Amino acid sequence: MPYTRPRKEYTMARRPKKACAHPGCPALVEPGNTYCDKHRALSYKRQDEQRGTASQRGYGSRWARYARIFKRAHPLCRACELEGRVTPTHVVDHIEPIEGPDDPLFWDPSNHQSLCERCHNVKRATEDKETWRQRREDDSGG
Repeated sequence: MPYTRPRKEYTMARRPKKACAHPGCPALVEPGNTYCDKHRALSYKRQDEQRGTASQRGYGSRWARYARIFKRAHPLCRACELEGRVTPTHVVDHIEPIEGPDDPLFWDPSNHQSLCERCHNVKRATEDKETWRQRREDDSGG
């Protein structure tokens, strides 16, 4: 039987850990994370305080009732329908982003569309992200 050399196991180099983004925290976190476990919850809490609760943003029981009725009337994702796919709706989305519950477009049915979770996430990551960036620049005077 001929001699065969044992195969060497190669491992890919890993990205190095980086410091937790919380001021003064010495903990190292895995690549892709910003905060250590201890400070991650604080970061979410701070974001929630700035953003306000769902109810404060206008998405309380009245919106939940309205959304149930709207989804019953529009059971399929509008974006998927336009691409020839049949996908059940997941959320009622504002076509034109609104600025809060006092915005006239908040309750305007012509500004609502049914979207599946995937299409809603894509919209939030593209269109809505740009809208919020512009609002921040307007607020800061830039």
